[in-house]
This record gives sequence, structure tokens and C-alpha cells, in this order.
Amino acid sequence: MKTVKYKISGLDCASCAAKIEESSCKLEGVNNVTIDLMNHNVWLQADENSDDKHIFDEFNKIADRIEPGAKLVSEEIESEETEHSNILMRIIISIVFIAIGFMSNNDSISLTSFLISYFVVGYDVIILAFKNLIRGRALDENFLMSLATVGAFLINEHFEAVLVMLLYQIGEYLQHEAVHQSKQSITKLMNIKAEYAMKLVDHKEVMIDPENVMLDDVLVVRPGEKIPVDGMIISGLGAIDYKALTGESLPVEVNVDTEVLSGGINVDSVLHIRVTKTYNDSTIKQILDLVENASANKAPAEKFITRFAKYYTPIVVMLAVIIAFIVPLILEGKLYDYDYMYRALTFLVISCPCALVISVPLSFFGGIGGASKLGILFKGSNYIEALAKAEVVLFDKTGTLTEGSFNVVEVKSEYDAEQVIEYAAMAEYYSNHPIAKSIVNHYGKDIDFSSLAQGQELAHLGVGVLYNNKQVWAGNYKLMQEKNIDVKEVQTTESIVYVAVDNTFYGTIVIADKIKKDAAETISNLKQLGIKQIEMLTGDNKTIAQSVSETLALSNYHAGLTPLDKVDIVEAYEQNDERVIFVGDGINDAPVLTMASVGVAMGSLGSDAAIEAADVVIMDDNPIRLPYAIKQARRTMNIVKQNITFALATKFLFMALGAYGISNMAMAIFADVGVSLLAILNALRLLRVKQ
Repeated sequence: MKTVKYKISGLDCASCAAKIEESSCKLEGVNNVTIDLMNHNVWLQADENSDDKHIFDEFNKIADRIEPGAKLVSEEIESEETEHSNILMRIIISIVFIAIGFMSNNDSISLTSFLISYFVVGYDVIILAFKNLIRGRALDENFLMSLATVGAFLINEHFEAVLVMLLYQIGEYLQHEAVHQSKQSITKLMNIKAEYAMKLVDHKEVMIDPENVMLDDVLVVRPGEKIPVDGMIISGLGAIDYKALTGESLPVEVNVDTEVLSGGINVDSVLHIRVTKTYNDSTIKQILDLVENASANKAPAEKFITRFAKYYTPIVVMLAVIIAFIVPLILEGKLYDYDYMYRALTFLVISCPCALVISVPLSFFGGIGGASKLGILFKGSNYIEALAKAEVVLFDKTGTLTEGSFNVVEVKSEYDAEQVIEYAAMAEYYSNHPIAKSIVNHYGKDIDFSSLAQGQELAHLGVGVLYNNKQVWAGNYKLMQEKNIDVKEVQTTESIVYVAVDNTFYGTIVIADKIKKDAAETISNLKQLGIKQIEMLTGDNKTIAQSVSETLALSNYHAGLTPLDKVDIVEAYEQNDERVIFVGDGINDAPVLTMASVGVAMGSLGSDAAIEAADVVIMDDNPIRLPYAIKQARRTMNIVKQNITFALATKFLFMALGAYGISNMAMAIFADVGVSLLAILNALRLLRVKQ
């Protein structure tokens, strides 16, 4: 299956977007369609051998049928400011003619003014209504609004007919502006891309687009400028501000040979940087893609609103017909009654659910944008909902609760200590595990590759290599048992690497790690949030695991685990319908990150594998971000529920008032516009987060 991403233009109606999704999913070869109205994105999931052009053309036919003028485009959407400026001008002109008609004592002048006002402000709604009626879409919001206002004219409610159309267009204009402003706010949060790159060519600086930077180019970054792409410093020293990426306010000290990441801001000196990743592979592009594509994964709440909108409008219209004709026939014995017809027209005014449909995805959009301000990236609104409902948190130990920056502190052996370190370094050289790197770094000498052969890594046991024709093993106690090497297990709270040469035990290397300074506060905050079970999963021995668990006051710990053991533990919780958060550093955690309800990768700045495997990405290695992420998720879900409850309550209230003849059409449309704007403003609160 393949996923193709397009932009869509001419589509602003959330209800119409849902109908386009449903209809286009029925196209041959198409498996799923997701429309992100906030960013004008469309994701089409189709069979590998499907015809992209055919699907593109058929989708456009469906889109144009449901929302005339809507279509897929391959390039960015042009600004619609001119169009909305025209709407504002039409609103002003319409108000002038309403005033003339309202103040005139001449019925002909008054009616003419009202008609001019009506057609100036509502001609586009009427035209779309006529086109949709021809296409058989009588439940389109344009048709229903036209029917309600034309009906008001026919029963001589001229002023109210014009006022309803005017308020409807004002509401659409304000709603567009509010959504546009929210998108601008989120765009500013993610404004971390450098606008240009200064490339050094023959000792001269040349300004180029970051997307045109090539590998091994040398860039000059001056104080205050953003780093365009990932690279390594070859000249200069200073500090880089990564606040926009990680939420961390303190700059990071850098010097020659330090790797720097795109999106960081150079603080205090000129740096020369050799490019190690092109723009498309750089950290900045990964982050921007992740945030933009997050809207493709919709939460259950969004899907509920889409389903609700599908049935809401037909039911309201049916009730309007009953009120207009059936009720007067039963109660008054006649088919037409002015009072009941007016009540029915009031129902039509509030029959479109667009205000409700737009506020829910906007709430999730705001939640994702606010979290990104703290260096927390959600891959979709579905993960916000899952994180908010989580009951169990499982931590990996190394690099998550502990620093993961190991150091050799002692060598215990009957042989020469340097010889033990040498053998271990040869075995560990090809491993990426932090403990392996600490031993190689401690050895500190160049390694003769010609002396190494048959290197192998045994999952969760250790490593082996043939070094100068001697078989060297380095790993944990289980590895020694696996290789039938006679040795006693060492009981300690520190990590132990056992070294054996040609099946003879050579000695142990003691490796020290320490608990992160914010780990205890993280656990305390999670408990305050009501997380009922907080456990640690580790491959370390029981003594080490127990020591860390007791220090941090964890609910439980599991020691001596393989990656598959971790998956089994998560799976057991999931089978009991308990929502699980697994937090790891992205190294060797892909299977369990995928299995958990929410997989959270920490310290993922620059880590492609972690970003790929996780559902939520914390861009630095501070565990305290996790409680913040849960708080933002719960806050987002609360605002989503508030918007849904408030919008539905308001609509149902005015339906009841309209049915009893207490509310008029102008009050109904005013309430509909008001609840839409309040829901949007409520969603925008999610952009305000505390560091």
C-alpha cells in the first residue's frame, strides 16, 4: 500500500470535507482518505499498482460535486486574503442597504433595499445552492440557508431574511479569520526553518536556499542566525539555542567537531559548519513533517463528530418538515400556518453542523502546536486521546531514568587490567550499546581491524569477536552461562561486563551509571496525575533494578529482560484493557514502542529510528517532559469535550426554543455564529503552555 499527499484548494467546509472523505474512499484501489482542513492536506492511501492519475481525476470530480471549486493541487495553496477582503466589502455594502431599507417609510424602497442587500451579501450562497440542488444535494448548507431566507421573504419577513443571511456570512468570515489566526499562531511556533544558508565558495559567502545545500558544503552561521541543516563544526566555538526544538531554555556549549542540528540558533560567535545531512534528511525537516502530518491520524472524538454530522442535518431538516406541515395539520387542522412555517425556517437556520465540526480538529491542532513549544511532538491526535486516558507507565531504564552515559570505574581480574580492557574493547567495538561505547572510549587506542574477525552480537547477552585468533566474549552473566564458562555471578548495584577469552574467564569490568536528576520529580508528578502503575523494564540484573526502583519509589520493576520479554509485559497489560505508555530512548526499543498504546521516545533529537518507531517524540532526554505531555493531552481532551458539549447544548436549546416559537431566526443564527467563535477561541487556549 502507498500513501500520496496532496494539497486541496477551494475547501473550507468541514462537513463537506467529511463527505468527500467518505465518497472518495469508495474509489477503486483507494483504501483510505484523510483530509486535514487546517493545513489543506489530503492523504490518499491506495494499492501499490493503482493509477495515481485516475484516482487524482476521480477525486477531483467527487470534490467538485460536493463542494464546487474544490480540487487537488500539487503545489502550495495561494493566499485567499483577496477573496475574504471581497466578502468583508460585501458585508459592509449589505449593512448600508439594510439601514436604508429599515429607515425608509416607503414599502417599495424598503423591499428593493432589502433585496439588493440580500443578493450583495448572499449571491455566492444562492449560486452554490442552485448548483447543488441540480446535483441532488438538497441538504447542503448553502441550499438550506437559501431555503430558510427565501422562505422568510415569502412570508413577508424581509428584514429578518436579510439579517439571517448577513449574520451567516459574518459568521463564516469571522470563523475563517479565527481559524487562519490559529494556524498562523501554530506556524509561528514551528517557525524554526532557516530562510537562507550562507555557503562558503572560494573564501566568499554565497546566499542559497537551504534545500539546495549539498553534503560536505561549508556553511557560515553568524550570531543570531538559524542553523540551516545538520552538520559538524569545523571552526569556531560558542553556544547553540535549541529552545525551539527541545523547550530547553539553556544554550548548549559547542566547539570544533561538535555535531549541530538544524533549527538551533547560534548565540554568540561565527561558526563554520560542514554539512552532514541535506535539508530533506535534517532534523528540521523531520520535525516539520511530523507536526504537519499529525493531522492525518484522527482521534476517535474527531471521527465521532464526523459520523454525528452525517446524521444531524437530515434529522433536523426532517423535524423542520414535520413542524412546518404535520404539526399544524394535527393541531390546527390545516396544512399551512404562518407561525409553524416560521418555526420550521428557524430549524433550517441551525441545521448545518460546520461550526461543531471545525472546532474539534482545531482543538487537537492547538494541542499539538502547544506541545511542540515544549519539545513534545505528537504524531497524531489519536495519540493525544490515548495519552490522556493512559493508566500505566512503563520506563526503560538506561538513557531514560538513568543518564546512560556509562564510565568504567573498576576492573577486577587476576590478569593484567589493561589486557582485560583491550579484549573487551575488541569485542565491543562494533556494538552501538552505550556500555560498549564506554569500554571502547576507556581503551582509547586505535584498533587494528585486520586483527578482528567473526564479530557477532547476541541479543541481550553480549558480543563476541575473534581477536588474533582468540575467541573473546564480553557481556552479562547469562552470556557466560550460554558459553559454559565457569564464573560466579557478582551481586552489585552497578553494571558488570564479564570478559572471557578462549572459554577462560578473564575478569569483570564495573560500569557506573547514575539516575537522572529529574527522574524522581517525574515519578512524583506522574503519581499526582493519577497514574496508578509506574514500572521499570530493564535488561540489567535484579540488584541494579531494585536499587533504582527503590530510589525512585516505583510501583514495580522487571529485571533481566530481553526486548521480547518487554513486549510480553506490555501485551499482558493491553489484553487487560489497560492503556500503557512505554517510554524509551529509541535504542533497541522499536518492538515495544510499537506494541504500547502510546510509545514515547526520549532524547530523540537527531534520531531517525526513534522518530520512526514512536507515537510521541520528546526531543531532549529529560523525563520531566512526560508529565507535561500527559497534562497537555488531558487539557486538550477537556477542551474538545467542552466544545462538543457547549455546541450541542446551544443547538439543542435553540431547536427547543424555535419549536415552541420563543426563538426567532436571527437569534438562532446569532447563537450558531457565537458558539462557533467561542469554541474556536477556547481551542486557541491550548497554544498557551507554561515552560
